[in-house]
Amino acid sequence: MLCKAEKKEVDCINPTNILPQTPYWGRIKNEQGYIPNGFEITVSKELLGETSGNLGTIQDDLLVLIKYINSELCYAYVPYGPKIEPTFENQGVFLEELSEALKPSLPLNCVFIRYDLLWKNQWANEDEYFDGSGNWNGPPQSRVQEFRVNYKTSHWNLYKSPSDILPKNTFFLDLAQAEDNLLYNMRYNTRYNIKRAKKKGIQVKEYGVEHISQWYKLYYETAKRHQMPLQNEDYFARLLNNQDNYAKGVNVKMLMADYDGQFLASMFLVLSHRRASYLYGASLPNNKMASYALQWESIKLAKQWGCTEYDMFGSAPNLNDSHPLRGVHIYKKGFGGNLFHRMGCWDYPYRKKEYDFFRLQEISN
Repeated sequence: MLCKAEKKEVDCINPTNILPQTPYWGRIKNEQGYIPNGFEITVSKELLGETSGNLGTIQDDLLVLIKYINSELCYAYVPYGPKIEPTFENQGVFLEELSEALKPSLPLNCVFIRYDLLWKNQWANEDEYFDGSGNWNGPPQSRVQEFRVNYKTSHWNLYKSPSDILPKNTFFLDLAQAEDNLLYNMRYNTRYNIKRAKKKGIQVKEYGVEHISQWYKLYYETAKRHQMPLQNEDYFARLLNNQDNYAKGVNVKMLMADYDGQFLASMFLVLSHRRASYLYGASLPNNKMASYALQWESIKLAKQWGCTEYDMFGSAPNLNDSHPLRGVHIYKKGFGGNLFHRMGCWDYPYRKKEYDFFRLQEISN
């Protein structure tokens, strides 16, 4: 058998750098109406496209979230999974085998499984998809993507999702570097703004759930200003209250920057195994560079906790003037990380007729 999937208790999923593949994420999503399921998958190295003499198998854990569309039908969602990554040529056939291996353990009324793939986007490796300034123009049309990804599959049953859920583009910082090197790799303006905030007397501290209202005030103002979808205050309280003992893999910190008693910027930093993620941020429009001081203190804190990677968790794919996240891209790029483009969401239908109807509704919304 090229791929096998066995049920596993969600709380027994092993620590991982991939935050959306942790028991913590399962608990958060359970409170949002998803049903978390844990699996241990065993995959043949041959299926992954490896050609070494001693092939054998690889094992890993997988978090799968079940979401009901209505009282009769549901779908399965895999946030930033699977973590096991095949060669580009074997991505489709691996997802096909995995989908069929998972199917017997999913509800009988499961319409499709959606993978929010964290793998590097295949078209981000090809020069023709970049402009003369080095900006990535994005992948080709969905049909072109599907033609390549379904290569070698038996059923030709993988479809690019109409939309993506988790961020497809992000900046990664290498925290194995010394602090001086991290500063050196930043853009001049970013370094200058960090120093300027310090001279102004901006103070950055960690706060507990008793300050959640102050956080939410900043967050609400920021979300409205940028026309972002809103979470409620209880959601952020749950982010803090649901965290693990760090020995189990996940620790959540709410950091806030204040000046003369006024909170100017705040963020949620989530430490998952060896990776830190800048999950949410908020700030006043004129924050005296507090957002720069906040990010820098967060990076240093992640290093102190033993993290080796820092995920900025969301950005525009390029510097296109029309992209709504262009300002976010410029801000995050200033900290010197490397831009990474993921494959995004892909669907494998089990019930094609119902899937086509769901997809049509998704496109029209």
